[in-house]
Amino acid sequence: MTKSELIDAVSAANHDITRREAEVVVSTVFSAISEELASGGRVELRGFGSFSIKNRESRTGRNPKTGESVFVPAKSVPHFKPGKELRERVDHK
Repeated sequence: MTKSELIDAVSAANHDITRREAEVVVSTVFSAISEELASGGRVELRGFGSFSIKNRESRTGRNPKTGESVFVPAKSVPHFKPGKELRERVDHK
C-alpha cells in the first residue's frame, strides 16, 4: 500500500472528511512519528506496534563486487516491532 492508497482508504472509511483532509491527517501522523524518532524518542501505537531507534556499532564490511574490506561507521537506524494483535492478525490470514 502506498501513501496515496492509505489516504484514499482513510477518506473512504470516513465519509465526513474529504480526501484533502485525509491527506493532512496521514501526513501529520507520519511527521509526528518521524520527529519523535529524530529526537531519539519512541512511538508506541497500542495493538499495532512500536517504533524506536537502534544504534549500530561501527564495523568492517566487505565490498561484494571487489571483496575489499571497507569501514562502516556507527549509525542510528529506525526499528519497528509489531504488536501482539498485528502479529496474530498477520499469522492467521
